Amino acid sequence: MTLQTRQKAYRMGHTAEWRAVWRLRLGGYSILMRRYKTRLGEIDIVARRGNVLAFVEVKARRDFAKAADALGTRQFGRVARAASLFIAHHPRYAACSVRFDAVLVGGVWPRHLPDVWQAPE
Repeated sequence: MTLQTRQKAYRMGHTAEWRAVWRLRLGGYSILMRRYKTRLGEIDIVARRGNVLAFVEVKARRDFAKAADALGTRQFGRVARAASLFIAHHPRYAACSVRFDAVLVGGVWPRHLPDVWQAPE
């Protein structure tokens, strides 16, 4: 992958995350953190609405079907592990209900998919 291709992908991802943040905010969520990185994984967006703590994966592709296809189980495991560390480092959220969501960016308006997968037991 060339430097120019990486830069274009980075810009596209950054723009998609920005659109996802606004979609979530308009849905009543407070954004707690973006791009939470740990040694175990990364979470694109950590959001809260009421007692629900949502760990959100953002996928941007040309259309929604391709964005949905890009959500993989290996990726979910990394997000779940990073979510565990987030809660361990931020104990004030330990009482919240945890949910794993996705925001698909593939058209004019991003689609928020709540509770798209469960954390492995």
